[in-house]
Amino acid sequence: MIDPGALAAHITKLTVAAMKAHDAERTGTLRLIKTALMNKAVDKNAALTPAEEQATMATMIKQRRDSIEQFTKGNRPELAAKEAAEIVVIEEFLPKAVDEAGLKAIVAEAVAAHAATSGHAPTPKDMGPVIKAVQSRIQEMGVRAEGKLVSDAVKAALAG
Repeated sequence: MIDPGALAAHITKLTVAAMKAHDAERTGTLRLIKTALMNKAVDKNAALTPAEEQATMATMIKQRRDSIEQFTKGNRPELAAKEAAEIVVIEEFLPKAVDEAGLKAIVAEAVAAHAATSGHAPTPKDMGPVIKAVQSRIQEMGVRAEGKLVSDAVKAALAG
């Protein structure tokens, strides 16, 4: 297990290195990450666990994806590119994202397990328990997947 606050210390070291390399974009993004982690720790009034740190950074990525969508609609490609560059830096500190084939395999496994325990083929009404099973399996594997992707994959598996 990683010590609480170890990520913040690591990000501080990387920020110093980015500043020395005169990489303004990376420096800015690292500062954003550190600030978000510190704000979350202050809100919690305790040090963050590694899972909470990952959740905070996943939220940051989701916010940036939403911003990219809005900037693209608003015909501001330069701002969308800046947000995309920030996502790349933030993803360095998160576990590897599961690919589409891997996600489909996890969903199929969860659907089969649910069918075995319930005694009937899962229907769209069984979506909640199947999604919980998929998310717990993803967490066990030490990878990550966006909730929307998981939901879409489960919906597709249960529909057909």
